[in-house]
Amino acid sequence: MALNSWSEDILIAELEGEPLFSEDMDGLLQRLAVAARDDEILPNIIVDLKAVSTVNSSNLGSLLKLRTTLGQADQRLLICSVTDGVWTALLATGLDRVFAFSEDVTTALAMLQMDL
Repeated sequence: MALNSWSEDILIAELEGEPLFSEDMDGLLQRLAVAARDDEILPNIIVDLKAVSTVNSSNLGSLLKLRTTLGQADQRLLICSVTDGVWTALLATGLDRVFAFSEDVTTALAMLQMDL
């Protein structure tokens, strides 16, 4: 996974398909847990899924945990570049109504910067 710090307030996570998806999400969640433990301000996160063709229940659980972690810190999660396979899973589980989405990273950055 590529993690790009766009600014002090925004982190972009470019995820890959399995098995890297699970490993990368575990690493990201651990990084946020350490930051929270050390009383650091968590960033808003953009998750770029353009390289992910499908997701499983574990992947969806990790995204929900990420959303919860950021929500508790009053930060936002935006998911972008959702492929058809991922979108199908989100629709089937009702998670299309839980997460916030944008078309691409550029749009997600604009959305976050307008809110900051």
